[in-house]
Amino acid sequence: MLAAFAAGALNSVAGGGSFFTFPALVLAGVPALSANATSTVALWPGSVASTAGYRVELAAEPERVKWLAPVSLAGGAAGALLLLWTPVHVFEGLVPFLLLTATLVFTFGDAVRRRLSLASRGAVTAAWAVISVYGGYFGGGMGLLMLAALTLLGMADIHRMNALKSAMGVLVNGVAVAIFAAAGAVQWADAGLMVAGTVAGGYAGARLARRVEPKRVKPAVVAMGWALTAAFFYRWLAP
Repeated sequence: MLAAFAAGALNSVAGGGSFFTFPALVLAGVPALSANATSTVALWPGSVASTAGYRVELAAEPERVKWLAPVSLAGGAAGALLLLWTPVHVFEGLVPFLLLTATLVFTFGDAVRRRLSLASRGAVTAAWAVISVYGGYFGGGMGLLMLAALTLLGMADIHRMNALKSAMGVLVNGVAVAIFAAAGAVQWADAGLMVAGTVAGGYAGARLARRVEPKRVKPAVVAMGWALTAAFFYRWLAP
């Protein structure tokens, strides 16, 4: 619950909450695949709340919502099914590399995004599909990847970009949550505790976000990501 509280607060300020929930579940003994599904369930209510907060900005982008929503739903479903079809021992071997990917995105994502040039709608659609599949499969750093894709469209209003990111994240993870639940991949007792923690942390984080700039929090998220990546690589390589 404490890990979930920290995740909810972190997502409200800078993102990266899965760096708390997923490792906490794994280190508590939950199998990696089930831990990933349970972490997705735990963090989803916070995404819904965040999207509700951006309803005005979201209403200003009806065409992009109609365009990106089907891609997000299809990609999220594909990623969730791919996760369920991945043998547990194979996924456990992939975890260190997935954490490394998420950490690299958090470390360099903003710098890369600032250097991107415009791309065609077809190219962005393809990129969005890949991002959505990744989100349904694992999801760490998905928000930053979505912001990068929106930058390729020429968007500059960060509030509208965050609104689209939050809403499409709700769709990607929402369909994944439904699939994980139907497949029995969720540890509901753990998920219940974590949902309570993320909601409380999200409320506290929203209040904190008014006083603390995200750029001051991000270095701590990056440090946490590299530490966890190193720990999981050690755990994977240890005899």
